[in-house]
Amino acid sequence: MYPSLRAALEAFDRKIGWNRVGILVSLAVIVIAAVVLTHTLRGIDFHQVFVALRGYSLHEVLLSFAFVVFGYFTLTMYDVFALHTIGRTDVPYHVAALAGFTSYAVGHNVGASAFTGGAVRYRIYSGYGLSAIEVAKLCFIAGFTFWLGNAAVLGLGIAWAPEAASAINQVPPWVNRVLAVVILAALVTYVGWVWRTHRVIGRRNWEVSLPSGRLTLVQILIGIVDLGCCAAAMYMLVPEEPYIGFVTVAVIFVSATLLGFASHSPGGLGVFDAAMLVALWEYDKEKLLAGLLLFRVLYYLVPFAVALLVLGGRELWLSFGGKAAARTKKGAERPGAGAPAGAEAEDRGLG
Repeated sequence: MYPSLRAALEAFDRKIGWNRVGILVSLAVIVIAAVVLTHTLRGIDFHQVFVALRGYSLHEVLLSFAFVVFGYFTLTMYDVFALHTIGRTDVPYHVAALAGFTSYAVGHNVGASAFTGGAVRYRIYSGYGLSAIEVAKLCFIAGFTFWLGNAAVLGLGIAWAPEAASAINQVPPWVNRVLAVVILAALVTYVGWVWRTHRVIGRRNWEVSLPSGRLTLVQILIGIVDLGCCAAAMYMLVPEEPYIGFVTVAVIFVSATLLGFASHSPGGLGVFDAAMLVALWEYDKEKLLAGLLLFRVLYYLVPFAVALLVLGGRELWLSFGGKAAARTKKGAERPGAGAPAGAEAEDRGLG
């Protein structure tokens, strides 16, 4: 059965192509979201939106931003974990933090994060001896951590509050609860699979050693904390009335985020917002829209601006500081330049 299924998938890829399917799915999600968002925003009083924005207290904004900061700190753990998995524990944390933060901040805003974030990572890690293949493996492990976290959060969340998912996919709650059980069963099966023995996927130079069962639990925990922080940042900004529990908002938030991710639009723009507005229909539209706008500023725009400043400053330092250091080194190596020949010989002897 497996060879027949594999042959059918390969034939489909040759004749139609999975890339084309992905593009069509992305376009369909964007078009549907645009139609829904246009319909939802009809009649919105934007003056009331600005009034709602001014109604947020400094405490609420700072608390939401604190969750954003901790969420991005957790994102750096994706890279630390991935470096450990591919055997590059020699890379210091500050490098992993720089690559993790900037790659996600850029990828979240530009879109197609697998490519844009990967390019940022390669630019940083290549300076510390990582090859393109190693960076590709790192991106795979980091991405896999993200998806395992999503599976855990959605499985547990939908099992607890299936009606939250129903607000997104419009199917009966019992169907979503069954889907949650299937997701959790698949997650438990995978953990058991990697727990039994060392697992390797891929071929030749593209082989990737999957984390062990215990490390997979750590991997899942990292993803859960990341998504939990993001959902908490959004929860701080939704209207207080009517009261909706955190788990419900978290399930809707993660589902909307995944729809935005599937669209490949920058920051899930339009898709994420349409899903949130439709699913959280109980809230006043103007107040919810104000919260969504503020969340975009805190979670997307501020980190993006910081990442661009950091990357720009790093490039300037590499261009000018690196060249100046190279000139100083060359000058010090010439006899009689910058130090007496005897002192130079003594330094070489010590080296």
